[in-house]
Amino acid sequence: MGIVQVQDRIAKHVTKGAVIQNLRRSAILFALATTACVSPSQPPPPAMPALSPARAPVVVAIPPTPLPGTIPRPPAALAATIKRLGRGFDGIVGIAVRDVQAGWFISFNGSGYFPQQSVSKLWVALTVFDAIDRGRMSLSDTVRIERKDLVVFHQPMRGKVGAAGYDASVSELLLAAMTTSDNLANDSLLRTVGGPGAVRAFLARSQLTGIRFGPGERLLQAGTAGLTWRQSYADGNGFYVARSALPMSVRRAALDKYLADPIDGAQPEQVALALARLRKGDLLSPVSTQRLLTLMASSKTGPQRMRAGSGPGWAFAHKTGTGQELGGEATGYNDIGLMTSPDGRTYALAVMIKTTRQPIPVRQRLMSDVARAVVAQDMGEGPRAAPRGYR
Repeated sequence: MGIVQVQDRIAKHVTKGAVIQNLRRSAILFALATTACVSPSQPPPPAMPALSPARAPVVVAIPPTPLPGTIPRPPAALAATIKRLGRGFDGIVGIAVRDVQAGWFISFNGSGYFPQQSVSKLWVALTVFDAIDRGRMSLSDTVRIERKDLVVFHQPMRGKVGAAGYDASVSELLLAAMTTSDNLANDSLLRTVGGPGAVRAFLARSQLTGIRFGPGERLLQAGTAGLTWRQSYADGNGFYVARSALPMSVRRAALDKYLADPIDGAQPEQVALALARLRKGDLLSPVSTQRLLTLMASSKTGPQRMRAGSGPGWAFAHKTGTGQELGGEATGYNDIGLMTSPDGRTYALAVMIKTTRQPIPVRQRLMSDVARAVVAQDMGEGPRAAPRGYR
């Protein structure tokens, strides 16, 4: 159980606000202390990135979710901008923005299911860190990767897997999966933590609704292309050769079926809510929460997506996703993340493009414009004291 969850249970039996506030401050001090000085049973992984102050996640108190009826209305100007951006984009897009502290959210087409693609690596990482919190895994555990484990598409770690295989630590796999979106690293973590069933169980246990988890990279990509997976597809350009040999009608039917009801689909609204809960400490221990946010802040993928719209002094932590293309139609082009202003207010964002024929710069511009609109709205409120719950 996370610190915030413990606090909220205590708060039900306490009537004096000052006592509750002191508990919150103590919890944050504990989170900061345990991040800097981890117990011997969980030594800090050497592969975890060290962040500059400008890019590191801001660890500050987050108040509990406001009670129904107390959540303020979202800023009208921002809501209008998000609506305009969504309507003006030539393609099917879902957008969600949530103020983590205040609880308001804005959604454009955010309740439909959109292909996640590599966004789903976040749920694998959460499941792994949850297993670590439960004592079932550790960051120093070794995972054996052999040639038979190779996957498709982006997998830089493939070069380390020789005839004798390769032993990678859980820490190294998390770093590769979350910062470079390495498919081999992610599927190796998925296999180690218990497969898709373990991730789905974590989502259900954590009450993360509106989020599906697919069958893993190999089966997902093969099915989307109209293929039945064979391990030979992982050799050289085997997948591309097999895919290009299919009749266009077969490929089109498979892709249309996937888009109509994506097996790895998620609702942007629920993705933004999950990000907010991660940021508030509802899903993992304070140590694991900080480690995962640090990995997300260190991501090297999609620098021209939402990150390009983040303002000076803002912290940004995210995960991208990119699906297959067919005949000029791009699918599953996504970016989800947390933006924290210099004064500590955090926003959860999800921009998920199901399908479009727009070129990459146009897709990136949409995403950066959403982030830019959030920054403009936040700064437009003028000078203010620290957000509620930070005093």
